[in-house]
Parts: sequence; structure tokens; C-alpha cells
Amino acid sequence: MPFSLWDLASQLAGEVLSFQRPADAVLSYFFRHHSQLGRADRAFMAESIFTLLRHYEKIQTLHPEIAKNTRMAILMAQLLRGFSISSLQKQASLSEDEINLLKAFKETDFSGSLNTLAELPDWLIDCLHQQGNSDQNIVGLGQALNQQAPLDVRVNTLKMRRDAVYQQLQEEGFQVALTPYSPWGIRFFDKPALNQHSFFKDGVLEVQDEGSQLLAYLSGAKRQQIAVDFCAGAGGKTLAMGAMMQNTGRLYAFDVSEKRLQKLKPRMAKSGLSNITPQLIANENDGKLQKLYGKCDTVLIDAPCSGLGTLRRNPDLKYRQSVEHIQRILTQQASIFQAASHLVRIGGRLVYATCSILNDENEKQVEAFLQNHPHFELLDVRNLIQSLGIEINQPMLKLNPITHQTDGFFAVALIRKQ
Repeated sequence: MPFSLWDLASQLAGEVLSFQRPADAVLSYFFRHHSQLGRADRAFMAESIFTLLRHYEKIQTLHPEIAKNTRMAILMAQLLRGFSISSLQKQASLSEDEINLLKAFKETDFSGSLNTLAELPDWLIDCLHQQGNSDQNIVGLGQALNQQAPLDVRVNTLKMRRDAVYQQLQEEGFQVALTPYSPWGIRFFDKPALNQHSFFKDGVLEVQDEGSQLLAYLSGAKRQQIAVDFCAGAGGKTLAMGAMMQNTGRLYAFDVSEKRLQKLKPRMAKSGLSNITPQLIANENDGKLQKLYGKCDTVLIDAPCSGLGTLRRNPDLKYRQSVEHIQRILTQQASIFQAASHLVRIGGRLVYATCSILNDENEKQVEAFLQNHPHFELLDVRNLIQSLGIEINQPMLKLNPITHQTDGFFAVALIRKQ
């Protein structure tokens, strides 16, 4: 590696470790403004940064000045990626102090501390303890969330059958498997660059974690229904619901972000779906929603949340979130939950979901909602997903990377009685 690349990697690490913006957004911006970097250089830097984030607890334990000396942090990340000190000496021209620090890092036993074993910050460990998790459970969950996630995609069944897509991908030499639970999913194990593949250009495949696909499945959207994706974002679950409805009925995609909804439109065009109406709303109580009060067969709320179930993909979230921020999210979630419930007709379904592992955002939100809305009752999701082979021992869906090899997801289905 040229010496200048180590300087750039250190500069990039400093920007990421400010934790002011999502790491993937920082990388994207940085690479756009350093267009001289080749594909191998960008891959080196991205892998270095994400290794640093995944092992931040270990690195800052031995290197507490991590934010001031990001070069050292990047070098430690290389050790964790399997580089030897001698190879780093040749590539990065190490000083004697750097060599000694790397030797100390390599020889350090991090097993005596829960945060370095689980690779989780103290505030999050405290939250998990308060939920009744043992140290052993926390370590298991933390280590599972610290692994790189595979690449899951959803087959657009309006265009092709999953088995046909799977067979063609195998014939092309891709390392793939059918997702064990989602009836639409295919999993790639080698993370190939697929954005130029005809399946993606033609809307046959959409990148979507299997857990996210299952949230759309829980909506139970059917032909000719009126359905709503209340917090649609860029529309991954919207597209899945549209395919479930076989491009019939009406599917509303609401969001407060015009930028996110703009990303949905080209995806709709590729998918072949014409039953989706994206609509910008000012907030969850926007007057535009009143026309749908009591008329919708199914409403999906993929609520704004801490995102802590997605740490496999977004390890920086551990350091961009806080107890105080989550408390503010809880208020917003409760308001959205209530507002969306007005849209559901008698006999209709309301699905509340998050990609969080915290009870406060999940079970406790549902408990509070049901106490204040007795005209809704819990549907046992085991009856809704029994054909998918998912083993759960409670009426709410909780997915995690240990048991299900998905991101951490929570979902509950409610029915309006009156």
C-alpha cells in the first residue's frame, strides 16, 4: 500500500469516529471526493473502518487516545484483519512506539471484561442486563451482532419464481442458498457486486434482509385489499407487500422524508408494480391520513427505532445511540403506533415492528398500546408463520442472528375487534 493511503485511511477514521453521521454515509461521501482511489483501495479502507468499528471496545481499551491517533487505530484494525506486524512494518513504515503498541495489543487478553468480550459499550450492556439477560447471553448476542451479515435478496415473484432465479444464479457460479424462512429470499455468501446484474436492473431481485422480508409477510397483504406501509422509507417492505397483493388493490407508502420516497419511485418502475401510491406526510397526524380512517385491511408500521438489531451492518450505531436518544424515540413510536391504528378497519390487521433488541421499543410499546386501545387484540404470530418453519415460543416475533441468522427484529400483529 502506498504511504498516502495510510494517511487517507487515518483521515477517514477520524471522520467516522466523530460519530456524527452514519459510517456508510461518511464512506460514500469520502470516496466521492477521492475519486483517484481504485476499487482495491476503497475496499481496503472500508474493511479497515468496519473492522475498527466492530472491535472499537478492544482498541480503545488499549488505545484510549483513539480519536486523536487514528493511524494507530487503523494499524490495530489490520492486526484484527490478519496482517502481521512485520507486513505492516513494510507497508506503513512503523515507528518503534507503534511496533511496541501493536505487540502489546496482540498479546493482550481481553476476556476479562464484558464489554470487550461482547464488543458492546457499557450503556448497551446495562440495558440488556435490565432486560434480564445474563452475561453469557449478552456475550453471545454481542458476538453474533459483530459478525458480517450475508447478502440477502428478495425475489420479485411478479417477474420470476424463486426456484428459477436460484437455479440460474447457481449455473452462473454464485455461492447462494435459499433463505430458510422467507418464501422469497435468496442468500449470497460471497457478497458479489450485483448492481449490474440483469436481475437487479430488471427488478427481479431487491436487496432485503430475510428478517425484513418476514415483517412484510406478517402484514398478510392480499389481492384487492387496501394496505398501508406507514413508515415506508425507501420502500423495501412496500415492494414486498405490493407483490403479495399481485399488483392489485391499493397500497399507500407514507413517509415524512421526501428524499426516501424519491428512492422508492425508480424501484417501483423496475418492479412492475402499479398499485403503490407514495405520499409524503408532514408527521404521523397529517390530515391527509384522515381519508383512510377505518378503511384499511392491513397497516404495517416499521417504526423509527434505535436500529440496534442491525449492528452486523451498522456497527457504528452502538456509539451513535444513547439512552437519552432512545427515550426520545419511545415517545415518537407511541405516537406513530396510535396514529396508524386509526387507519385500520374493523377486522383489519395492524403490524408493529422494529429492528431493535430493546424491550422498551418492543414489548413495552405493545403493552402500553393495548392498555389504551382495548378494541385491538393480539394475534398469535405463531399461527401466521407456522408454514415457514420458524420456531418461537411466544405470540410475538423476535428474530436474532444467533437463532435465525437474520438481523435483530421484533414484530407483533394486532386485529381490530370493533
